[in-house]
Amino acid sequence: MAQLVMGIDPGTATTGYGIVREDSGHLECVGFGVVITQSGVPLEMRLDSIYRDLITVLKQYKPTSAAVEKLFFQRNVTSAMAVGQGRGVALLAIAHSGLDAAEYSPLQVKQAVTGYGKASKLQVQHMVGALLNLESIPKPDDAADALAVAICHAHSAKIVEIIGTQA
Repeated sequence: MAQLVMGIDPGTATTGYGIVREDSGHLECVGFGVVITQSGVPLEMRLDSIYRDLITVLKQYKPTSAAVEKLFFQRNVTSAMAVGQGRGVALLAIAHSGLDAAEYSPLQVKQAVTGYGKASKLQVQHMVGALLNLESIPKPDDAADALAVAICHAHSAKIVEIIGTQA
């Protein structure tokens, strides 16, 4: 059974989204893009813009499932907080669209797309292009990352479906 998966790479400056159709193991890119907010605009207005634009994308494509990349925290607390706020808005948009939200760490996404959890950003982008049979790497990076999240979820959902039918 075909599924239409939306992947989201959250942020407050740029939030990437990607829509992938999975049917009997075949992956197809349906669409991708980014929501960009302007620096200097109050945070609450930027978050509102992300929410509204994601709701528009969700209504346009009507995915059957959605996934968001989990927060990867290293050193920059300010950056982590901003990404966390963007994640929250993405999760809210998904919930308001009547979908459950799956969440995957960057390591899980890289593993699902490249087979190696420590793959470089460029390796992930090349594999996204190859898996979706695209003529070029999706741009900008945030959109390619969102497609990777969608691919990860499509693969994971298929495994859960197989395990569930065998249990």
